Amino acid sequence: MRRVIVVLALMASAAAQTAPNTRAAKQQVLWQKLEASITDVDRSLDGVMGVAIEDLNSGQKYLLRGDDVFPQASSIKIAVLAELYRQAQQGKLKPTDVYTVKASDLVADSPIMNGLTPGVTQVTLRDLATMVVAVSDNSAANILIDRVGIESVNSLLDSLGLAHTRLRRKMMDLKAASEGRENISTPSEMMTWLEDVYRGKVLNKPLSEGFFRLLSTKKNSWFLLELQVDC
Repeated sequence: MRRVIVVLALMASAAAQTAPNTRAAKQQVLWQKLEASITDVDRSLDGVMGVAIEDLNSGQKYLLRGDDVFPQASSIKIAVLAELYRQAQQGKLKPTDVYTVKASDLVADSPIMNGLTPGVTQVTLRDLATMVVAVSDNSAANILIDRVGIESVNSLLDSLGLAHTRLRRKMMDLKAASEGRENISTPSEMMTWLEDVYRGKVLNKPLSEGFFRLLSTKKNSWFLLELQVDC
């Protein structure tokens, strides 16, 4: 079993009004506790874990197997969503564009889409993006992959210098996965990728704000992306 944990952390001082030296000392204690916790989890895990953490204020980082390539499971959907927003910025599509659900769209692990009526139900691209974030709906993700294009997603990743992050197949394409066409990245690249979006290297300010509001949709998941941003 192989797992990847990718974390982009924005760490803030718990005592914002204290002297700078005191804040720095407290932050360092927090880093040490965090690193010790990760070490404990890694030691007991029946698998291989990769971790990448960055303090967006100070630039301090923690990496565990940061350059190892891991299958990304649903984490790669973030790249699909970013390309969706980028194409909206370019005027190639609108988040309000309407799509009629088809029976051929439906795959496993699609908690919302599998409850809709093919040929009747219409949803917007924004609706689909919300499903992807809220419940990691695979059918919704696949419709968006078809809409923006796998090559376009990878072109975006190339433009950011992310050579080891790739969208190679749609969700639940078990045949492609068995042939080795897995969606991949490294902890370091996923961290860099999220920071690039945060820093405005992918989207303009209004769309960056909308993108992070989307990612902040409340969800129950083993992987929670909680970002506090001032875009």
